[in-house]
Amino acid sequence: MAVTTSDATGPVTRSLMQKDRSWIWTTGAVGAALIVIIPLASIVWLALFPKDEGWFDIVRTSLPTYISNTLILMVGVGIGTITGGVSTAWLVTVCRFPGRRMFEWALLLPLAVPAYLVAFVYTDILEYGGPVQGALRDLFGWQVKSDYWFPEIRSHGGAIIVLSLVLYPYVYMMARAAFLQQSVCALEAARTLGRTPWRCFWTVALPMARPALVIGVSLAMMETLNDFGTIDFFGVHTLTAGVFEVWRVMGNTGGAAQIALVMLLFVVGLLWLERSSRHRQRYGQTSSKIQALPGFELRGWRRVAAMTVCGAPLIFGFAVPFIVLAVNALRRLDQQLTPEYFAFTSNSLILSGTAAVCAVVIGLFMAYGVRLSGGKLLRMLTRLASVGYAVPGAVLAVGVIVPFTSFDAVVGRFIEQTFGVPMGPILFGTAFAVVFAYVARFMAIGFGAVDSALEKVTPHMDDAARTLGKGPLETLRRIHLPMIRGGILAVRPGPFWAVRLPLPGKHCAAIPTIWAWPS
Repeated sequence: MAVTTSDATGPVTRSLMQKDRSWIWTTGAVGAALIVIIPLASIVWLALFPKDEGWFDIVRTSLPTYISNTLILMVGVGIGTITGGVSTAWLVTVCRFPGRRMFEWALLLPLAVPAYLVAFVYTDILEYGGPVQGALRDLFGWQVKSDYWFPEIRSHGGAIIVLSLVLYPYVYMMARAAFLQQSVCALEAARTLGRTPWRCFWTVALPMARPALVIGVSLAMMETLNDFGTIDFFGVHTLTAGVFEVWRVMGNTGGAAQIALVMLLFVVGLLWLERSSRHRQRYGQTSSKIQALPGFELRGWRRVAAMTVCGAPLIFGFAVPFIVLAVNALRRLDQQLTPEYFAFTSNSLILSGTAAVCAVVIGLFMAYGVRLSGGKLLRMLTRLASVGYAVPGAVLAVGVIVPFTSFDAVVGRFIEQTFGVPMGPILFGTAFAVVFAYVARFMAIGFGAVDSALEKVTPHMDDAARTLGKGPLETLRRIHLPMIRGGILAVRPGPFWAVRLPLPGKHCAAIPTIWAWPS
């Protein structure tokens, strides 16, 4: 008679094997987070061990003004972006009206225009010598500026409006991804209870999307904290302006790094707000019905209102700046359209695409590692890896230069002493340095989107996969990725557009991009 072995210990054995395989993901996530943290660690080192003095003078004279202006801008932009991003995301995801399909992707376009270019355009249009005030003077017969009142564009309010027009797509992407991830059953249940679309939004969809919304607003506020071109053009003295002033004008790299540490305190506060919001209210998704949300057909004035709400940020955040810049560019087309221009554009697209893919893939690796381990150390490391988003690009470039040049010096000296072959730069001055700086800068987007989507997948799905003998990789491929695909695809353009914004990559590599094109 054939001898058969009992399968009673099978699930236990498979569980142990899965745990053994889980540590690979956890270790890889820790390694990825540590690598991304390298520039931040360099900045902290420069701040704690500065070569120059003068910190107490900065605290006594300029730091209070920097902090107060920064807080005003962050709060204002937070309100503006959540208002524009959530309203447009809900309309294009759930409601049905003419142009909805076009608005789904077009509402991301303002993110493609750097905020300082939008500031230049609207300052040119709205300042005293611009066409708007000129037309008003001609219409009403005003002669001098004292004859009438017109809001000053170069002010806190102007900076808040411009930054909100450019940064609301962060909230829009996160909100739309959250709405797409929501189960159709919840909204259908609300509708059967007699809730109107407006009530469904406030009582069901918005509370369920809150973790993703907090991430989007945090990203917009971090970008506000980081912005230099817009606030410098408008004359608003923020912490970022202080970093550049201390670094470039005073030549005090240590003082700039110390101000950057103050900025990191703001970032830590934003990250704490985001995490506490998630812990207070968690939602588990048990259904894969994430794309067939009920469509609310809008008619009459509601249809016009929806088109206006979606069209206004697109017009003022992208169309007007694009048209003005395009007209000015066409006037000098023969002077600017050279082979170097196409080479710079190609470099920008390649670097942006590579960095975007790396940010999303590494973000997925870290988020899944956190899900598997649940360890506090890994969670802390992944949060630190996302802090780079709020560090000024030029300061982060310094954080890349220091370890890369040190690595090149140590390895080059070793090779020269061992083999007698002189070595030039190995990492510094390469495309890898630029991509590395981009990933460290925009990791918050890739990780935040994936982590938010994974949190909506109930842990019972993982438990069910383990009982069936599926390992972490198989569980991710067959369960998690299909359920979070909508969220990842909705947020995928974010890192690509973000990395195309100005970063002082010329400090990291001698690769010309479109942002280095001479004016």
